[in-house]
Amino acid sequence: MSKIIAMIPKEDTAAWRRMARAIRYLSEHYREQPRLEDAAAAVGLSAFHFQREFSRYVGVSPKSFVGQLTLDRAQRALDDGASVLDAAFDAGLSGPSRLHDLSLKIEAMTPGDYAKGGAGLTIRYGFHPSPFGSAVVLMTDKGVCGLAFSDEGEEDAAFADMQERWPKASYARDDARAGAVVERIFGDKAAVLKLHLMGTPFQVKVWQALLAIPPGRFDTYGAIARRLESASRAVGSAVGRNPISWLIPCHRVLGKSGALTGYHWGLTRKRAMLAVEAAQSDNPRTSAIA
Repeated sequence: MSKIIAMIPKEDTAAWRRMARAIRYLSEHYREQPRLEDAAAAVGLSAFHFQREFSRYVGVSPKSFVGQLTLDRAQRALDDGASVLDAAFDAGLSGPSRLHDLSLKIEAMTPGDYAKGGAGLTIRYGFHPSPFGSAVVLMTDKGVCGLAFSDEGEEDAAFADMQERWPKASYARDDARAGAVVERIFGDKAAVLKLHLMGTPFQVKVWQALLAIPPGRFDTYGAIARRLESASRAVGSAVGRNPISWLIPCHRVLGKSGALTGYHWGLTRKRAMLAVEAAQSDNPRTSAIA
């Protein structure tokens, strides 16, 4: 995959990849309460440099991240009426929090165009490291239409999975443009990002409902179904077809019991996303449906 990241500065590429590995390590081992030194060793850094780099690129300290995982925030938030809880752990926020001023402007594809399977549409795509693994970004002229995450070495499979959603579209590689999108998503500056929703009218309606769930809050499939006057199974199917991970927060939807149910990009990644958002919950993102 060396060509994928050829245009990204080597230092940033290495750092993003280290942080993706660190998030996965902490998400898989948080029950063991790993020491800072152990997490640092897992990505080949000293404890001092790991603390500084994690806080810079993820926007929260390793301690805060592990603390949120340990508290099982999703279940506790539901038990408390989905309120933002005061954690027993020190929040440990350090450095600029990511996504604090990111606004989303959204346009949906017409039902007729969606039914054509992307015929006549050019979708640009590319790859870039991110805190949640290698990001796969898909873009039309109207905005980002796809965002997925994969482990290192599985980027091609992740792209193929996304490509199946619009099989008749034309695809053009553009890593530089994809990298710019990822930098805006995970950067620390205010930004406006355009999304191009490409789904059935019902799917788009469900995805818009997901956008109404603020960071640090949660909802269930059943509650969304009741608001949309639909069946939970249909809502669950639409949530599962969400093509824009993280930005359209399907990771904030839980099962009836508060359990972390299936997630297209893996439960470990879902747990990590919830923990990062929980630690940043006083820096909410806004959205606007155009």
